[in-house]
Amino acid sequence: MIDLSKEDIARFISTEKTGLIYFYTPICGTCQMASKMLEVVAQLTPTIKIGKADLNYMPELAKQFEVISVPCLLIIKDGVIVEKVFAFHSVLFLQDKVNQHLL
Repeated sequence: MIDLSKEDIARFISTEKTGLIYFYTPICGTCQMASKMLEVVAQLTPTIKIGKADLNYMPELAKQFEVISVPCLLIIKDGVIVEKVFAFHSVLFLQDKVNQHLL
């Protein structure tokens, strides 16, 4: 996963158009577990772009994307957010979401 700035996120959505953006906060224990799950998903699907952003530095993006809690995963296809995932149940659950929307 690559770290994204606000500008990177805008560019990611407009140019990459398809991929995952993961919002987290560093002190969130659930976010730390979710990060590990996403690392596995990244290894299983190396063709899918995955970026991450610390919402502590981007509160306006939380409002813009209606992120109500962290962790939050935006699944983006063709420049459109097709799903927001707030509950990261398991690696298999996340992989199924990726397969459902992006593969």
